[in-house]
Amino acid sequence: MAEIPDQPNEIMRQPIFSSLSARLLLLTLIFVMLGEIMIYAPSVGRFRKVYLEERIAAAHLATLALEDTGTRNVSAAMRQRLLQHTATYNIVLRQPTRSIFVLGPGEADFGKLPSVDLTFDLREPIFFGWIVDAFKTVLQTENRVLRVIGPSPKDAKVIVEVMIDEQPMRTAMLDFSWRILGLSIVISLIAGGLVYLSLQWLMVRPMRRITESMENFRANPEDERADIHRSNRSDEIGIAERELHNMQREVRLAMRQRRRLAALGAAIAKINHDLRNSLTTAMLVSDRLTGSEDPEVKRLLPRLFNAIDKAVNLCSQTLNFARQGSPLLSPSCFSLRDLVDEVESAVKMSDLGGNDTGWNNDVERELLVEADREQLFRVLNNLTRNAIQAGAHNINFAVSPKPQNAVCIKVQDDGPGLPDKAKDNLFTPFASSTKQDGSGLGLVIARDVMRAHGGDLNVLRTSEEGTIFGIELPENIKAGAALWY
Repeated sequence: MAEIPDQPNEIMRQPIFSSLSARLLLLTLIFVMLGEIMIYAPSVGRFRKVYLEERIAAAHLATLALEDTGTRNVSAAMRQRLLQHTATYNIVLRQPTRSIFVLGPGEADFGKLPSVDLTFDLREPIFFGWIVDAFKTVLQTENRVLRVIGPSPKDAKVIVEVMIDEQPMRTAMLDFSWRILGLSIVISLIAGGLVYLSLQWLMVRPMRRITESMENFRANPEDERADIHRSNRSDEIGIAERELHNMQREVRLAMRQRRRLAALGAAIAKINHDLRNSLTTAMLVSDRLTGSEDPEVKRLLPRLFNAIDKAVNLCSQTLNFARQGSPLLSPSCFSLRDLVDEVESAVKMSDLGGNDTGWNNDVERELLVEADREQLFRVLNNLTRNAIQAGAHNINFAVSPKPQNAVCIKVQDDGPGLPDKAKDNLFTPFASSTKQDGSGLGLVIARDVMRAHGGDLNVLRTSEEGTIFGIELPENIKAGAALWY
């Protein structure tokens, strides 16, 4: 067996960023970050809503002491402190019975209030709207004055209205976003590292062992040290290890048996060659006995001729089967019905008693096939001769169409069917024959012929009512295809 040249280990020279573990780590980081983004979007929207609700709560809390006084004006110092405490321009309370302008500039300074850019009503529960507004706030570069309306957390009947700057809220949201980003990176690295280590232990390392075992086995199949060591794992990796181990052992045994059979075949071919020469000499000697007047010689001479003919035929078939060189196909286009008629004529002219056999050729005369005519003739002739020798009285030829213009030639007989022994070893060399003087090579060679055409030979049905063989022919074959025969 030719040795496979040593090749560098692909696993060792594989770039780290193209390895399976690196890709899994990268995908884990990406997926965790995507998950964090999906969490961040509603979180930042919720953060913005809570921020505005806190401004409403702070404004109401700052004005609780003024609700019972009923006054609209306070000192400038107190007003300034309350405005700074609540970070608002203006606070308005709307109670069920009245609306109170609680804090803000004096009447003379009323025109100093900034214009409102946007108004938000916290009573409108729009989930996706809050997310969109939050991203607009984060992406905003200039300060805007917001008018915020919402119920007081102290008393749901009181509606609080405030005017605030958007910039402080945007700064708080950016701080929140950076914290979320840092937390996401930490979570991604931790999750990715854990997944990476888990996959390294559960999948990557076992796969490397399997791959290395396959490479070592390919380099030297005879070395039993290349066999993978099976683990006790019950998952897919464990199954793969056990199946690979079994396959390596079976392949090694098959290779050893193949070498023994090759050596045995070469020896048999040499023996057959010498035996055939010896039988040829025996034929020449036996020809001289035909002139003998001895009655005993005349009685035994036909048996001698028959035995020598069978031995020569067996040697010829064995040599043909064991021969490495094989003829090439010579495909041509011809009428399949005419070929079946030639097979019928050849069988009837033989010593098989074909004249007593009923022939039924259902092949259409217009049907043309492309194949090696001589080889296909041998296949059909072999099948019909086997059927007659098995005891068939009628043989029928038919054709059924196959996909893509292929055909299946059906050869049906009414014989006793194939015995169980023949079914089990039908296409096994030297084992498929049920006759004492058979070589068991006829059907094996016939199948090889059809497979050389790109088709096949199979038993479609066999029973006490007869046997049907199916000969599949493809749409076309290539000229010069190799043939074992």
